[in-house]
Amino acid sequence: MILLLTEGQVSDYRGAATVLPNLPEADRLIADKGYDSDWFREALTDLEITPCIPGRANRKAPIPYDTELYKQRNRIERMFGRLKDWRRIATRYDRCAHTFMSAICIAATVIFWL
Repeated sequence: MILLLTEGQVSDYRGAATVLPNLPEADRLIADKGYDSDWFREALTDLEITPCIPGRANRKAPIPYDTELYKQRNRIERMFGRLKDWRRIATRYDRCAHTFMSAICIAATVIFWL
């Protein structure tokens, strides 16, 4: 299972197009409504990945998705909420991506340990 996440300042469509060729092997992908597009669903199906993406409110025909699986996305949202309690991560003090990732790893280790 994959959870798709892109940078905050990047649109979900552009982020999805960038991430698509580098996706690891998985059978399902959970993403929010921002990734709801027909081309992205078709690309995932071509890679034999089942998308679990709810349709946007303005879709004429509703898209079926696994609601129980989508509820697991809440765990990831809570984890990001805990990470954002760390001011350094929430405001992104670090300019380099590898330093920022190091801060995330340290925070995640402390959160897991406590």
